[in-house]
Amino acid sequence: MKEEKICQVRIGDEVREYIAGTTYQQIAGDFRDKYEEDIVLTYVDGKLQELRKKLKRDCTLAFETTRGAIGHETYKRSMKLLLVKSVYDVAAREDIRKVRVHFSIGKGYYCTIEGNISLDQEFLDRVESRMRELADQDVPIGKRTISTDDAVALFRKHGMYDKEKLFEYRRVSRVNIYNMNEFEDYFYGYMVPSAGYLKYFKLYLYDEGFVLQMPDRNTPGRLPEFKPRNKLFQVQKESVKWSDMQGIETVGALNDKVTKGDVQELVLVQEALQEKKIAEIASQIAERRNEIKFVLIAGPSSSGKTTFSHRLSIQLRANGLVPHPLAVDNYFVEREDNPKDENGNYDFECLEAVDVELFNSQMKQLLEGKEVAIPRFNFVNGHKEYDGTTMKLGENDVLVIEGIHCLNPKLTRQLADENKFKIYISALTQLNIDEHNRIPSTDGRFLRRIVRDARTRGSSAQRTIGMWESVRRGEEKNIFPYQEEADVMFNSALVYELAVLKPYVERLLFAIDKSCPEYLEAKRLLKFLDYFVGIGSENIPMNSLLREFVGGGCFHV
Repeated sequence: MKEEKICQVRIGDEVREYIAGTTYQQIAGDFRDKYEEDIVLTYVDGKLQELRKKLKRDCTLAFETTRGAIGHETYKRSMKLLLVKSVYDVAAREDIRKVRVHFSIGKGYYCTIEGNISLDQEFLDRVESRMRELADQDVPIGKRTISTDDAVALFRKHGMYDKEKLFEYRRVSRVNIYNMNEFEDYFYGYMVPSAGYLKYFKLYLYDEGFVLQMPDRNTPGRLPEFKPRNKLFQVQKESVKWSDMQGIETVGALNDKVTKGDVQELVLVQEALQEKKIAEIASQIAERRNEIKFVLIAGPSSSGKTTFSHRLSIQLRANGLVPHPLAVDNYFVEREDNPKDENGNYDFECLEAVDVELFNSQMKQLLEGKEVAIPRFNFVNGHKEYDGTTMKLGENDVLVIEGIHCLNPKLTRQLADENKFKIYISALTQLNIDEHNRIPSTDGRFLRRIVRDARTRGSSAQRTIGMWESVRRGEEKNIFPYQEEADVMFNSALVYELAVLKPYVERLLFAIDKSCPEYLEAKRLLKFLDYFVGIGSENIPMNSLLREFVGGGCFHV
């Protein structure tokens, strides 16, 4: 009889012995009581692994729970498999043409079903009941690796034509396929070991489809109330419909356009659509020229606010208005008065970092026709300075004000609503990898930020990745809660942009050393970019929002 190999496993300050071949899921079970949340993945000597994997040697383990960013995404990804499997269990396969997971809404995903079914409450209740049944049975989530050619044939057989097209452009020779009982599908990223991990969810009918509601990362054991943001939803839905009309709803379809179609036409049509939207916004402002004096623009990092404000200003001029740019950042409080966060660092993103009283006082004076000395904030010495710049509003003048707090009513609390026009801008990615694997809007903005930071600030991709979590926390606190305050929303995402960003960002990500904590995120992004056929930037117009990130634009941003 072959002697069993005993492995030394270090977890934190503790060392335990396990037989080689023990799954990481079994080991995680021994430490379950030490964590408030479910363990869903493990790090083996720093390398991320699924719990289904088996112990082979002495090693150091660390666990990823559903409270961690990667663990939370793993939970949500696995929920999609459970959902799609259950839909096919409830309805006959021949009655379903496609189940589509579109984009985030609230704390869940907006989904639709195409085919010969009636999507009503009774059908949705049956799907949810089937999901809970599979979770209660703790049905295993299996995984097998097949050749890319076999994967293409498998997806064609199951009518998953988006996936078939996607893998026609993959350079890898092998593909990981996940299954739950007989149902097989491809998912971009790791999964939990079984359906029993998927306890918290609910389905809601919404618009033309339904929402799969899941927990927030900060409260992974509790399902939040479903609170859709209807204005944001309509903008995202409109973008999806436009992509569908153009036949570019997935990465595979985009790759087809790049390799077999006219790339220049693709770029120009998308740019024309954005220019049309900007012109419509300018027309709305011009129709109320006797009232509106403050155009307030807010949006998360790398949404293209600066270029958008330039292009909007041009359209305002075309409507007979005289726009004047104004940055809220120039109204920072003096550095010694700036609040600090829980770590004792200056919190430059909270509203209290802005001299709200001075801002409102000067805006009111401008409304009254007075001339005002405008400050410039010196970020080196941390003080407002006055260099002689003044401003006075004429009959057709309008201020175009940009800042992260512009949609927060507290920033402009002394100004009458009829004098304000509020715009929310974000890069709401309408392109999905395939019908079940979505591209988070945050990833699109993240890649933009990496490229721009390297070009304009000399920052490495490692530094940008290291800061991103803090940036996202600031957005969740200071920007996203006020989205629905906007009079209009503008989607700055370009359907072709990830193919353009690919060659810029890949070299920056490859520069991150494997020993760095940011390497795992860089590896994830590189794998994601591998889906795209890259294109050059020579066809991008000089006034494109994308020029703010790759350079070469006419607005010098």
